[in-house]
Amino acid sequence: MFLLVVAGLPAGSSTAGGAGPATLRVLQMNLCNSGRAGCWTGRAVPRAAEVIAAELPDVVTLNEVCRDDVDTLERALAAAHPGGPVVSAFQAAGDRPSGAATRCNNGQPYGIGLLARLDTRGDRAEVRRGTYPAQDLADPEERVWLCLHAAAVLHACTTHLANTDGAVALAQCGQLVGGVVPAIRRADGYAPTVLGGDLNLRAGGAPDVRSCVPPDYRRIDDGARQQIMATSDVTICCHRAVDMRGSTDHPALLATLTVGGDPPAGSSTVAR
Repeated sequence: MFLLVVAGLPAGSSTAGGAGPATLRVLQMNLCNSGRAGCWTGRAVPRAAEVIAAELPDVVTLNEVCRDDVDTLERALAAAHPGGPVVSAFQAAGDRPSGAATRCNNGQPYGIGLLARLDTRGDRAEVRRGTYPAQDLADPEERVWLCLHAAAVLHACTTHLANTDGAVALAQCGQLVGGVVPAIRRADGYAPTVLGGDLNLRAGGAPDVRSCVPPDYRRIDDGARQQIMATSDVTICCHRAVDMRGSTDHPALLATLTVGGDPPAGSSTVAR
């Protein structure tokens, strides 16, 4: 799962002249790459690199990955956008029994990651991370969040919420959008906000993901648990699932967003 906050403009993503709306492509992927789960195939990271090369996203949010997977896919994103800086961040999920990080079968820390193109002004990305106060005590994995403030126009965050207790997942979602994101905006200044990921919550489910979506947010999903949300100053123009060819148990979710300006003709404003 992931949360994304738009506050910076990747090079080449703006309209002519750089003064109009910015168009961003956001790609969410749950790669099931711990090596411990039944959905692991060992093929998800190579497939993810193929998708990045084909779809040319500006921001990629990653769930269920090992630390080195983020480095590999950062290189894939940089290769897809030669000449522009790319930044990455990783946050390990906690392991309650040991008090340390959850580990992949290969011994690397396991968790969530972010990749983002930066603009060319040389601004540094600010990374913020944390662990939710609400956790499912029956699950040894402690769920976390990760946010990236890139340049002056883009915040990006990702998360993987509890999958064993819907009430806990809903509480974590509420903490993220109601506590974490407002705190980041107070600290770093307001920016249009995009959120998404495998929240382990569905529209129409019990509980319903829409109950944690703020009234000024728009939302799309992959028909299941992966979500992308955005504040009202971000238009979700279009979205689609991307086939991961059996390398993981989730499709990728790709959305095209317009940040600022009027909504493009024919765009869909998705209701809560």
